[in-house]
Amino acid sequence: MKAMILAAGRGERMRPLTDHTPKPLLEVGGKALIVWHIENLLRAGITELVINHAHLGAQIEKALGDGSRFGAHIQYSSEGKALETAGGIAYALHLLGNEPFAVINGDIFCDYNFASLRERAAKLKSSGDAAHLVLVNNPSQHPNGDFGLQQQRVTDSAPKLTFSGIGIYQPGLFAHISRGSIAPLAPLLRAQITLGKVNGEHHQGLWVDVGTPQRLAELDRQVRSLHNAP
Repeated sequence: MKAMILAAGRGERMRPLTDHTPKPLLEVGGKALIVWHIENLLRAGITELVINHAHLGAQIEKALGDGSRFGAHIQYSSEGKALETAGGIAYALHLLGNEPFAVINGDIFCDYNFASLRERAAKLKSSGDAAHLVLVNNPSQHPNGDFGLQQQRVTDSAPKLTFSGIGIYQPGLFAHISRGSIAPLAPLLRAQITLGKVNGEHHQGLWVDVGTPQRLAELDRQVRSLHNAP
């Protein structure tokens, strides 16, 4: 199974930190956000990784290399300009293969068990669903949520939870997007939700959208406390 980590965003709300450092390389607990993801994926046995980038992307490639120092194999999808989520995934389809793959936002922090991704992907393939979404409780900055969840089916009905930025997708979901075009993910998902072809789960553990310098600093304190880091 392959996993894609999204790392192309400019991170406007994180400025001035992201003026000179790509958002996924900002550190929490002495480690870059994207490295936490890589290590968690490796612990789950997922070693084939694709990382897209645009803003300061050369820094990401220099920091992570080919992934061998982690025990991973990393391929890069250089977009030049950010293509939004669906556009970025479509641009990297030739690297992701023909089987369901996981996609993880590079600017979140969580304790989600990535080991479950393989089983979820197998079920997605056999069910014919287009996507599996991991939903979380609504954070204070996003109180209205994104999608409903009823009996493991994602809906557009209230009450709504927040999409975590962790999902598993069938490649065909992005096949009609012209390579290099800008395309958001939400409209694709809503169309499939209307067709009843998206399943999901509710992760109730740690999850943070690291969207502002204040949230980054608070998360850093939290992680250092948990890991007894100086």
